This record gives sequence, structure tokens and C-alpha cells, in this order.
Amino acid sequence: MPDLALARKVLRIEAAAILGLVDRLDERFSRAVAMLRDCQGRVIVTGMGKSGIICRKIAATLASTGTPAFFLHPAEAIHGDLGVIQKDDVVLAVSQSGETGEILRLLETIRRLGARLVAITGVPASTLAHAADVTLDCHIDEEACPLNLVPTASTTAALALGDALAMTLLTEKGFRPEDFANLHPGGKLGKRLMRVEALMHAGDAAPIVAASTPMKDVIYEMSRQGLGMTCVVEGGRLAGIVTDGDLRRRMSETASVLGLTAGEAMTRNPVTIGRGMLAAEALRLMEQRKITSLIVVDAGGAVEGVLHLHDLWRTDLF
Repeated sequence: MPDLALARKVLRIEAAAILGLVDRLDERFSRAVAMLRDCQGRVIVTGMGKSGIICRKIAATLASTGTPAFFLHPAEAIHGDLGVIQKDDVVLAVSQSGETGEILRLLETIRRLGARLVAITGVPASTLAHAADVTLDCHIDEEACPLNLVPTASTTAALALGDALAMTLLTEKGFRPEDFANLHPGGKLGKRLMRVEALMHAGDAAPIVAASTPMKDVIYEMSRQGLGMTCVVEGGRLAGIVTDGDLRRRMSETASVLGLTAGEAMTRNPVTIGRGMLAAEALRLMEQRKITSLIVVDAGGAVEGVLHLHDLWRTDLF
């Protein structure tokens, strides 16, 4: 039977390591965020060993939220990769001891080039801390390792502090869901953030008739496109919509429904959206309005396409 008591202790120690950071956030954290926000180059994140793995995650989070960032392995840096550091960059170095040899060997180059340096370390009196423009205190009372040797609580704390930097920076930059969508085109997340323009029926695939179109031709267009509706245009702009429901209602009202035109049978002022709307937002709108189609129009009211509920099913948004 696994030692559940030890597992619970590990989780408590790591949780305590993160909570211990909360009251340590001060003007130094604000300065670090401002430095990253104002960076005219790239944010280069560097660390060795387990800290290096945490650095890869921090760099990935920054890059995915609008801050150009990448990981630089400090050992590779001192063997030829130092050329990636430029004067407009900010180096974010993570070292629990603050005395990691491979990182300390980068300091002279960073200073010579004029790049800025933010340090995340557990030893505020360390060499790295003294060399940095801003130092963030990430010390812990103990590792979660029973031997107090394996980096566990320290790496968890560093990761959390990196996330705090990235999320604060995201807000400072005014990063929007639309920006996030542009950077995440793939996978489940990418599907949730797809834009309407990538899913809508456009061009010949969009059901459109003129207001003067006879009802038999309206029904033909609706059947041909298979969306259960058609847009009705007048003077190049959207005038209304005819749906299967509209036809059923008209048939209950008059026996001569085939004698009507699209303009006479249509519902005016249908729900419209812009092509840049996120697919997830379009889905919420359909659910709120209890409809199965949204008409995509441009700023002048011209029809650009139609988004159907089935299109969102295919993206696995449900």
C-alpha cells in the first residue's frame, strides 16, 4: 500500500511553498513586470537542471500570452548560443541557490550587451541576486523530498511565481481572447477559439435570395444549401431571413404560400454577427436566442456568410 501520509505531506509542503510567496510580493515584483512589459526585444528565460524545465514552461506561457519569449539553455549558451542575447532583451534567470555556475558565467555577457536581468532565486544574498536589476525572492523552508534534496517545493514555487508574472503581464498588456485565439490555432483550445470566418458558409455555399424571389425558388435555395434557411437581400444589404419555421407559420396563415415572394414571407431584423467573432461566442448566442443559424454581415450590412449550429458541432465545441 503506498504511503498516503507521505503523499499528503508532499502536497502540503508544496502548497505552503506557493502560499509563502504571497506576502513577499512587493514593488520588486511590480518593477519586474514593468521591465518585461517594456522590453523591446525578447524575454530569454534561462535555468539549469530542474529549474531549466520550469524555465521552459515559463517561456512557453509568456510566448502564448503575447510576450515574445524563449528558453536558453545556459550550458549551451556558454558554448556558442550567447549570440541570441541582444541589448534590447530581458533575461529571466531562475536558480534556487543563485550560484549556478552556468548562469553566473552569462552575467558578464549580459552586462556587456546592456540587456536587463530579472532573477528568481531562493537566496536573496546570492551572486545572481546581487547582479540582477530586479530579484524576486523565491526561498522555501523545505523541499517536499523526504531527504530534503530533490527539487520539488522549490521548483513548484518558481513555476507559480513565473505564472504570476505572466498573468500580471497579460493584463498589463491588455491581452484579449481574440489575441489568444490568434496564437492557439490548433488542438481542443484552438477549436474553442476559432473565428466565425473559418467556419461559415460563404460565397456560393451561403443561401441568399432577393426580396423579389418567388417562393418556389426560395424553397429550392433552402433545400439546395441544406441549412433550413436563406438570407433575403434588398439593395445589396440583408433585409431579412426565411426559415423552415417561417414557412410552416405562413402555411398555417394562408393556403397560397407559394404565391408569396421572399420579401413577403421573411422575418425582418434577424440576428447577425461579424466574421471576427469567436466560434464559442457564436455558440453562446445561438443558445441564448434559441436559433440554429447566424447571418454574418460586414459593416455595411452586406451578407458575408451563414454560420449553422452543425458547423459548431463539427468543431467539437459541445
